[in-house]
Amino acid sequence: MAATALQLDLAGMPARLFSCTPSRLATWLDCPRRYKFVYVDRPPPAKGPPWAHNSVGASVHAALAAWWSLPVERRTPESAGSLVRSRWIGLGFRDDAQAEQWRERAVEMVTGYVDGLDPYDEPIGVERTVAMRTEALAFSGRIDRLDRRGDELVVVDYKTGRHVLSTDDARGSLALALYAAAAARTLRQRCLSVELHHLPTGRVVRWEHTQETLDRQLRRAHDIAAEAAAAPVRIASGETVDAVYPPRAGPMCGWCDYAAHCPEGRAAGAPRASWAGLAEDIKPPDDD
Repeated sequence: MAATALQLDLAGMPARLFSCTPSRLATWLDCPRRYKFVYVDRPPPAKGPPWAHNSVGASVHAALAAWWSLPVERRTPESAGSLVRSRWIGLGFRDDAQAEQWRERAVEMVTGYVDGLDPYDEPIGVERTVAMRTEALAFSGRIDRLDRRGDELVVVDYKTGRHVLSTDDARGSLALALYAAAAARTLRQRCLSVELHHLPTGRVVRWEHTQETLDRQLRRAHDIAAEAAAAPVRIASGETVDAVYPPRAGPMCGWCDYAAHCPEGRAAGAPRASWAGLAEDIKPPDDD
């Protein structure tokens, strides 16, 4: 990775590394006010109800992780369907009937996906945690699946939402780029390729980074982290909390877990029903 000079604090010692995950960086980028609610306030304010679309995504991810842990002879589409049902999270739905309908949709989604997998093609890692330190960050993240293709590693990320994926989604993803960089450092093996696997359609979107594009994404992460890390210093110097952690109000505020605590967010977007993300004509945030 491209090297930059270490920042020093007033005592002349190296500055403390900023501990982060992709979610933490994305939260600051999306809305500093929400970042404050999640990562600064202690205790944090109460969240809203669980989202049904997140329940679908979490159930699918859990079933796929469990499928790879089965003995290879039991890695069948039928086993995958059973795992979805046994790990189903029925939270956030309008009623039991809607939950059951979506459970069966998830079963169909997962069985169709694993039917195209080779059960003998063992991944390097499933729900694998990777980490790295840079001159500014202490980064960690958990990869849905890490494959070995020839002499390199490939980051695989599952998607269960309705958004039609494009190459831009894979190329522009900060999270995927950081996963690839961290996987390469953790396992000491080349890792430049990232893939999004869209389970509803079976579509796979792939992007192959270069070292230069990974470095560019890492610099982007450093910039985001520097802004977030500077927030407490700005408050200590006399800036107001609202100035340091402003809301980025917009239509997506209706999906925020903390809308009840943010007047600007409530004014910008009416709160959504917890099952609204399942509607065919509505695109919820990409949290899966």
